[in-house]
Amino acid sequence: MKVSEKFKIIRKNIKNACESSGRNSDDVHVVAVTKYVSIERAEEAVEAGLIHLGENRDEGLLSKWDVLQDKPQWHFIGSLQTRKVKNIIDKVSYIHSLDRLSLAKEIHKRADKPVSCFVQVNVSGEDSKHGLSPQEVKPFIGSLKDFTNIKVIGLMTMAPHTDDEPFLRTCFRQLKTIQEEINALNLPYAPCTELSMGMSNDYMIAIEEGATFIRIGTALVGND
Repeated sequence: MKVSEKFKIIRKNIKNACESSGRNSDDVHVVAVTKYVSIERAEEAVEAGLIHLGENRDEGLLSKWDVLQDKPQWHFIGSLQTRKVKNIIDKVSYIHSLDRLSLAKEIHKRADKPVSCFVQVNVSGEDSKHGLSPQEVKPFIGSLKDFTNIKVIGLMTMAPHTDDEPFLRTCFRQLKTIQEEINALNLPYAPCTELSMGMSNDYMIAIEEGATFIRIGTALVGND
């Protein structure tokens, strides 16, 4: 199926999820996760009207950047090694995986303008996932006030891959609660208005719980 056809289905699903939760569908942004697909498929996504593309490795981002340049807005969505910040910092509009002070220092050092960052939170507590614990989020964001090249626009989480809808909702709601608490602090460097959560299997639930950026790979750019 063409990306444009899949995107049409996803937009309809977004509209339905927003209507059921009293939200405006314009507030939900789709990040096409192109990490497992070819450059040609990524080009197709851009041609289909997707303006946000997400990669989780610097090599994948750079290879697609060589072709697409700044036609889309690039999101780095994977765990980012400090030593690789210099490779991608001038090409990305968003980093979804800020989770430690050493990474914040490197982003601040390498960037020539403020970078929109999501602080990654491990709300499920799974050992296999990166991110801060919910209790660590406020102190961590507080430690970023002097890094003028970092703007904390929101929080990100990866929910467990499960069909347990009540558990998924609990995870997403917990992130939403933390986001609202940070937002209420009125920190100029951390407006924290956004939530990056929800993927191919759970994005409608995430939207109903407040997601503003959803990261979709298989259901959107998969090659089937």
